[in-house]
Amino acid sequence: MKLDLAGKTALVTGSTQGIGAAIAAGLARAGARVVVNGRSEGSVGKAIDALRREVPDGEFTAGAGDVTTDEGARQVVAAAGQLDVLVNNLGIFGAQEPMSITDDDWRRYFEVNVLAAVRLIRLALPAMMDRGWGRVLNIASDSAVVIPAEMIHYGTSKTALLGVSRGFAKHAAGSGVTVNSVIAGPTHTGGVEDFVYQLVDKDLPWEEAQREFMKKHRPQSLLQRLIEPEEIANLVVYLSSPLASATTGGAVRVDGGYVDSILP
Repeated sequence: MKLDLAGKTALVTGSTQGIGAAIAAGLARAGARVVVNGRSEGSVGKAIDALRREVPDGEFTAGAGDVTTDEGARQVVAAAGQLDVLVNNLGIFGAQEPMSITDDDWRRYFEVNVLAAVRLIRLALPAMMDRGWGRVLNIASDSAVVIPAEMIHYGTSKTALLGVSRGFAKHAAGSGVTVNSVIAGPTHTGGVEDFVYQLVDKDLPWEEAQREFMKKHRPQSLLQRLIEPEEIANLVVYLSSPLASATTGGAVRVDGGYVDSILP
């Protein structure tokens, strides 16, 4: 299969590091012009420098701005220009005792993990539908389906994102635009390393800490290891391509078999 995104422009939110940076690199390798997003110009500039070292022939554009605000989202979309692919990757997570999650915590998680995506879809989708081609991908999580007791607010926000994806896919029906969620499993990023050490002995070496975390806190994983960000990116690049034209309204799993289901 040839995943050819030449001539397409993709915006990846929260793409200065982790899964977002891996997605940006993967889309660039497939030929897309990639708009790299983060809150500050400094962080975006450093990320682009790193991405250009990783993908020397890739085309990257800065899209600094806080997409959790209406002004910031409009600023980023304006910087991107005509958008063909929107990847709503931005998200926050963290362990918290269930009864200590405040109303403000709940609001913050929904603002960042759900409403930022909705805001950008509203800005980008109409033009995609008018042109008859586009891809919207919302990066969800296994926690959307298997709600973790230690981060109910995070899991529930990702459940909502699955509903957002399905609803907007129905809105775009027949237009040539597809809208999907990607259910990412436990993934190896800097933030996840910090999260793992919240739950296991901080004195353990990383490889041992990872095994302990998977054994105690994610035992249902069939992969029995953390997923690498590039493995998430591979699925996103495919779903962003013309080859995925018949996949829409889905919640497509790249979760290492974590969700105990025979359905996607």
